[in-house]
Amino acid sequence: MRVLVTGGTGYLGRTIVHTLAARGHEVIVFARGATRAGLPGRAIDGDVRDRDAFEAAARGVDAICHSAALVSQWRRDPREFDAVNVGGLEHAIAITRDLKIPRLVYTSSFLARPPAGHDAPILANDYQRTKAAANVIAQRARDAGAPIVTLYPGVVYGPGVMSEGNLVGRLLADHRAGKLPGVIGPERIWSFAHVTDVALGHALALEKATPGSRYELGGENAPQWRAFEILRDHLGTRLPRRLPYWLADLIGAEEELRARVTGKPPLVTRGDVEVFRHDWPVASADAIRDLGFSVTPLATGLAGTLTELAAQNRST
Repeated sequence: MRVLVTGGTGYLGRTIVHTLAARGHEVIVFARGATRAGLPGRAIDGDVRDRDAFEAAARGVDAICHSAALVSQWRRDPREFDAVNVGGLEHAIAITRDLKIPRLVYTSSFLARPPAGHDAPILANDYQRTKAAANVIAQRARDAGAPIVTLYPGVVYGPGVMSEGNLVGRLLADHRAGKLPGVIGPERIWSFAHVTDVALGHALALEKATPGSRYELGGENAPQWRAFEILRDHLGTRLPRRLPYWLADLIGAEEELRARVTGKPPLVTRGDVEVFRHDWPVASADAIRDLGFSVTPLATGLAGTLTELAAQNRST
């Protein structure tokens, strides 16, 4: 299958590209820095906000794997989130229709859906707001007959670059380096989804999923605290202290003001704090049953990340 992967240079996207190539698919990577990424397949530099460039890259493909997203806690201009996370999906749907591409796999997010105990998504920050809006667009496209398969990964983690798409890795690395002031909501449930599991889930969805279907690609549902306990057990670090919500909100307000003045990203926002107030379990039973998806236990999955952190510590 010839597959166009948008966002293929991102944290998850890179693993999707490698997984598809390893399974014998012909991959076309469409991203702003695609030709510099050294990934398998054909590389095309481009931006999902550019409809013409996106459509040109998609000509002749059998499927689009749309994983491109602006994954960030803050931008000075929030319209950037709308342009990428909403506009990019709208372009993918329209191009799939106009070119009569048989399959579109869309990478949504657990944050596009309600947290545990809620009936509607919360709109804590611009990333979450736009992913929730894009989820509605995906559902409308499905109802209109678009061959879209929507995937909802949990909190993706694993070895690799410590980008904003690798939240768990960044938190553990900051704690290991003594840069993490504390943890917000450590008792809250996350679904720790290993990056290789999620990437394989995308490949399985391309190969097996019925158009119009939706699948959650989660992992072990455990308190956020559990990742730091595993770090402590393997590398001997102390557990971080807990930041109470009121203090985290205060820090978030100060950081947002600093960001508006300096243009530099905040360390935390009040929207982040709101996300950390909730439980985010993900149920993967349907993907396991229908696609053959599998879940790596957290302690096993963190091994690669902990090895990287130990190596970084030895080199400093």
